[in-house]
Amino acid sequence: MDVKPDRMVHLGYGKYWRSDAIVGLMPIDQDRGPGRRTDVYTATLEQPITASRSQHAILQDMAIASDEAFKIQEVREMLSDIADDLSDVPDVLRRMLATEAHLDVDMWVRRLRSAGEPEGAESLAGQSDLFD
Repeated sequence: MDVKPDRMVHLGYGKYWRSDAIVGLMPIDQDRGPGRRTDVYTATLEQPITASRSQHAILQDMAIASDEAFKIQEVREMLSDIADDLSDVPDVLRRMLATEAHLDVDMWVRRLRSAGEPEGAESLAGQSDLFD
């Protein structure tokens, strides 16, 4: 894998690290579903950083990728942020929006979440039911 130097890699939890300073990734499997968190080992810290992203997602950001891939990831993150914000709309306001503006907030949350999922995520979506 070719790692592009000086690229800031999002680790989740508001943490970023330079791609060329990351020396190891270890998925955290205990008490977690697959692809949930990763320990990130760096050249400058003795203890790993706990990332909220999967090993695969971090590796993908570290590797040489086109600007288009970064734009797609940015759009996915924006869709997720909008869906999160719409999920927080109170029920009373949802009913008002549905009645007065014919805006179905629940439908838009579902559409935004499905549009923001990476390809192949649909096949893993049903697996979370196994752990509930």
